[in-house]
Amino acid sequence: MAWVVLVLAGFFEVAMALSLKLSNGFTHVWWTLSFVTTALLSFGLLSYALKTLEVGTAYAVWTGVGAAGTAVLGMLLLGDQASAARLFFIALILAGVVGLRTFA
Repeated sequence: MAWVVLVLAGFFEVAMALSLKLSNGFTHVWWTLSFVTTALLSFGLLSYALKTLEVGTAYAVWTGVGAAGTAVLGMLLLGDQASAARLFFIALILAGVVGLRTFA
């Protein structure tokens, strides 16, 4: 159950990062509120997962899911640069996340 909560926390981290970008320096109220809400949810779920998971592994998975998800959605939704090299390295991040889940 903690692993599911941790991955969900990572998804909220993605939403948090995208909301931060779209808040345009906290000048758009709704995106700012979205940032605050998703940040609280992400950190709250991470905190819950840390009750049973090791901090190093959990933090690495949380940031990995967040980094990879944010990079992919940035490319798909915000026009961030996409290239084969970027996708390859995002895949490496996800491989690391899977490896931590499988072998840690």
